[in-house]
Amino acid sequence: MGLKSALRAQYVCQNCGAVSPRWQGRCEDCSEWNTLVAETPSAGIGGAPQRAPRSGRIITLAGLVGDGNESPPRVRCGIAEFDRVTGGGFVRGSTLLVGGDPGIGKSTLLLQAAAALAGAGRSVVYISGEEALAQIRLRAERLEVTGAPVKLAAETSVEDILSTLAAGPVPHLVVIDSIQTLWTAAADSAPGTVTQVRSSAQALIRYAKQSGAAVVFVGHVTKDGQIAGPRVVEHMVDGVLYFEGEGGHRFRILRAVKNRFGPTDEIGVFEMTGMGLREVANPSELFLGERSVSTPGSAVFAGMEGTRPVLVELQALVAPTALGTPRRAVIGWDHNRLAMVLAVLEAHCGVRLGECDVYLNVAGGLRIGEPAADLAVAAALVSSRLNAPLPPDTVYFGEISLSGAVRAVAHGASRLKEAQKLGFARAVTPAARESGAAAGTDPVGQLADLVAAIAANARSADT
Repeated sequence: MGLKSALRAQYVCQNCGAVSPRWQGRCEDCSEWNTLVAETPSAGIGGAPQRAPRSGRIITLAGLVGDGNESPPRVRCGIAEFDRVTGGGFVRGSTLLVGGDPGIGKSTLLLQAAAALAGAGRSVVYISGEEALAQIRLRAERLEVTGAPVKLAAETSVEDILSTLAAGPVPHLVVIDSIQTLWTAAADSAPGTVTQVRSSAQALIRYAKQSGAAVVFVGHVTKDGQIAGPRVVEHMVDGVLYFEGEGGHRFRILRAVKNRFGPTDEIGVFEMTGMGLREVANPSELFLGERSVSTPGSAVFAGMEGTRPVLVELQALVAPTALGTPRRAVIGWDHNRLAMVLAVLEAHCGVRLGECDVYLNVAGGLRIGEPAADLAVAAALVSSRLNAPLPPDTVYFGEISLSGAVRAVAHGASRLKEAQKLGFARAVTPAARESGAAAGTDPVGQLADLVAAIAANARSADT
């Protein structure tokens, strides 16, 4: 009896899934307060088996090459930007987790994808645990997709969902909105807890693998931008997509952070309109649509998102401060990377920024992660510090080392081609670029050379 009572006294953190033998105010693993909840070991993490194991069965072993009778491995939904991020469409028998901030458009995107797939003759089931059928139909009317033969249901019981799916033909796509609202009788805890989310995801993933249907989960995110619930769910699914966007911008970016069947560096760009999400085939035009060419501190960066070149405006503001510690504010770029560029400008280029506040913003809500943006950031900072606008027909890309040298980056030809397509005549590039010097390029070997050129243009403009 003592052992049984000890097994029951397990507390599971609802933030990270850590197990503790006793209740305490703060989780020792993730340091979150008041997240430990008592759960039975039969359904909790690390629970003991409650029945004797069954005898094993002999499974069929197959080779790497199929017999040619299998169904197509991928199903395209018809939304090109969505298919780009998934690597070419939904993989049969796979599970996908889509996360994003509340109100960002996750349900809108998946309803449009489900309607496009159903309109192409595929079987699609959309199950909502948060909205009633009337609310889903209202959204479908706004999106003008009421004619699509999507099968709807409002249910949160995993057993009822699986029984309903097993009673009919296997659908091509099943959308679950959202995984945090589901519950299963196999777990003795409230919906949304670690045990319920994990157990519900396990049951639906098992159904996807056995039936061949593609299952898409919608996941809520925490205040830190991470998908809520145990991290083990992200490890269980085949792909994890984040739907990003700022509340003040109309752009939405779908980004893959995990994909077992495709790349993880592709992005899909959408524009939120009154009739739902619209695909953006050329995001560079939108990110540069409101650019002011005569404002100091504005530089155009030729970046790469996966295989797609994207031109985006970088805005910098350098202003004197009366504070003892100047401010450094960054939106859309790495804060540590900005500190490094500022240090190189101070040490090797003679640009005094220690007594100034520095603000850096990536226009359009895009987040940049590649170091190739160093040169464009430095150009924008020097332009704002000297109050000298940069040439409006010039793009910048290149990585800056701690010695002040400008290093080569990959995909230089694709960046230049995209810039020329949008009407940019010049490009400031690393001197040791992968494809060598090209027409319309200004190779730069040291960051000090770029600073000197911007200062010379400022003096000539003053005279």
